[in-house]
Amino acid sequence: MEKLNSVLVNGDFSFPKDLKVQKYPGNLPERVIQFGEGNFLRAFADWMIHLLNQQNLFNGRVVVAQPIKDGLADMVNEQDGLYTLLLRGLRDGKPVEEKEVISSISRCINPYTQWDAYLKCAEDPLIEYVISNTTEAGITFDKEDKFENQPPTSYPGKLTSYLYHRFQYFKADVSKGMVILPCELIDRNGDNLKKAILQYIELWNLPQEFSRWVVENNYFLNTLVDRVVTGYPRDEIKDIINSLGYADSLVNTGELFHLWVIEGPKELSERLPFHKIGLNVVWTEDMTPYRSRKVRILNGAHTASVPAAFLYGLDTVGEMMDHEVMGKYVRQIIQDEIIPSIDLDKSMLEEFANAVVERFQNPYIKHYLLSILLNSASKFKARVLPSIIEYHKLNGTLPQKLVFSLAALIAVYKDGKVDGSGMLARRDKDEFIMKDDVWALEFFAAIWSSFDGSKQSAQEVAKKVLQNAKLWDKDLSEIDGFVECLGDYLYKITDSGMQKTVAGLIN
Repeated sequence: MEKLNSVLVNGDFSFPKDLKVQKYPGNLPERVIQFGEGNFLRAFADWMIHLLNQQNLFNGRVVVAQPIKDGLADMVNEQDGLYTLLLRGLRDGKPVEEKEVISSISRCINPYTQWDAYLKCAEDPLIEYVISNTTEAGITFDKEDKFENQPPTSYPGKLTSYLYHRFQYFKADVSKGMVILPCELIDRNGDNLKKAILQYIELWNLPQEFSRWVVENNYFLNTLVDRVVTGYPRDEIKDIINSLGYADSLVNTGELFHLWVIEGPKELSERLPFHKIGLNVVWTEDMTPYRSRKVRILNGAHTASVPAAFLYGLDTVGEMMDHEVMGKYVRQIIQDEIIPSIDLDKSMLEEFANAVVERFQNPYIKHYLLSILLNSASKFKARVLPSIIEYHKLNGTLPQKLVFSLAALIAVYKDGKVDGSGMLARRDKDEFIMKDDVWALEFFAAIWSSFDGSKQSAQEVAKKVLQNAKLWDKDLSEIDGFVECLGDYLYKITDSGMQKTVAGLIN
């Protein structure tokens, strides 16, 4: 079977009718350097640039730099940067699948073997954008990194070398700064990237004039990205390739929903006019409300519902949403308690919440509850606890389902035994391995070890959990009625079981 790039040259090849194919002229200039050739950016930023090119609103391509030594550079270049993207999900309650050949990538450079080619990109005046996704750990400062390394080990180190070469080549020209759009999933990613680069400038004794040029002539934009990208569809690739009629080693899959919030000057939105083609890209002066909305509703709903659903006996988010009892529980926890706890425009919250529910129901994504339970204690502190505290402040009462969600999380650790970096635990259905910080696992194992099944003992467990400032950064037992409410739910779960307790909660 011929490869995708070969059949595009072959004029008599018949593509499937539901596949969109548009290969751009090879002379489109490179305008973006991208750090990361993985699934996420190819289903997100590269897809968006492809759509802009279709409408002649960008007319540029992406040169990709492989951020680690081993990656997909050879595979990307073998296919001339082309790949098939399948976006799948629900739209207005109906399953939808969109298939398209994406052709925005020109080539992929491996800086570990092509350092000169990498720096040569810095000499191109048309390459004025930087996009990156190097995992959450990618934006770090490593004091052991060296300027003479080719390349430096960290992503900020590589970008520092790139910017310094550009600074020197263009003789500090103030018009040759870059627009830098990190997509790593950390708060204030642009600010953190700039901070790391300035640390490298100081560590490597680079000129102060270069430091000023970096700060004054480059945009380090904070961004928030949101799209579930499921990547290479290993389990169904044979059927997909047969339906396409050509071989593609880079087939990528993701959900229909997408959101890119960019904190930066509005004039930049005209240079990257995603909004003109209807993409869900928001340029704003303050991304805080959008981050709060995502963390509290999308992530918070996951974290608040998954422990109960898992102990109920379910295994995937899809099963949870389709279940008569747990499906109602998820929807009610969002509508009745999470949204009322957020002091933002309610229509904005409702619109996002509706999209979240539809995304949770996506039949094309098999999202396992046990994987979502990973590191649940820290997730609960960041995603759900703010909703509990704010709801209490606004209403003077505790949100019952959110308090219950904490009880369900605590119950996940019951009867668990710490074994190395995990905990061997059990639910009615089977045994499982719970992953979390070892100190957190040891804490929960210790407090449950003295539980005797009584109401008073459940109250003691609740009190010890809420008083643990290492978990919550504060003593939560000081919130009026929290210990009693949490203890009551712990007792009901241990005495009556998860299924009966949840049934008594929903309206």
